[in-house]
Amino acid sequence: MKKLVAFDLDGTLALSKQALDDDMASRLADLLDVCMVDIISGGDWPQFEKQVVSKLPPRANLGNLFIQPTTGTKLYRWSGEWKPVYAELFSDEERRKIEAALDDAVTAEGLDQGETWGDRIEDRGSQITFSGLGQQAPLEAKNAWDADRSKREALQKRLRAALPGLSINIGGSTSIDITRDGVDKQYGLRKLLPAAGVDKSEVLFVGDAIYPGGNDYPAKEMGLDTIKVDEIEQTRLVISTVVAVLKD
Repeated sequence: MKKLVAFDLDGTLALSKQALDDDMASRLADLLDVCMVDIISGGDWPQFEKQVVSKLPPRANLGNLFIQPTTGTKLYRWSGEWKPVYAELFSDEERRKIEAALDDAVTAEGLDQGETWGDRIEDRGSQITFSGLGQQAPLEAKNAWDADRSKREALQKRLRAALPGLSINIGGSTSIDITRDGVDKQYGLRKLLPAAGVDKSEVLFVGDAIYPGGNDYPAKEMGLDTIKVDEIEQTRLVISTVVAVLKD
């Protein structure tokens, strides 16, 4: 019997950097009534607050909700207000090294050309994220920029050579997430298990990037039961099915 369902955010629960729609927010509230829920993604806390927390209906049982920003290097819980349980941050030296390597790799791959919307490199404290078209790019442009992941796979290969000892994963529709070595969703989910008081056999993970090199794939490598979704409509069906099973 599953006691906790963990989700990726962008491409799984919502469109990239978009808020949950009312239907998804209501379905998550239904799920929170029957089990614990974790949401783990590369975004930082302000993005989770905007996309998820502020959209949940008042009836949502927030005590059953775990929020893991920046690939699980941070954990937030509700106790009358949202508070961080832990946060593992880069040093200033680590940040400078990563940002310099990113600048060099982006130029070498020819990805420094074309229109962008907002900053392309975002320091999230425990994670540095490169967004190919900038943080505020329109969804249509993002979906078209690297649909086959070839641009980011080439950038990922170059960054892995330049930054040995760091974890570099493809995320979202245009992004690369850089964290400390060994930090991926498996790392975050392993930290979640004791915090939630569950065994990995009691966890189901749902994500859209469960493929080798994808930032959801470490959940599968960890040995969790996983469901890969290709669109948000499939996630709605997964949630409805889990709610019906657990209610019975």
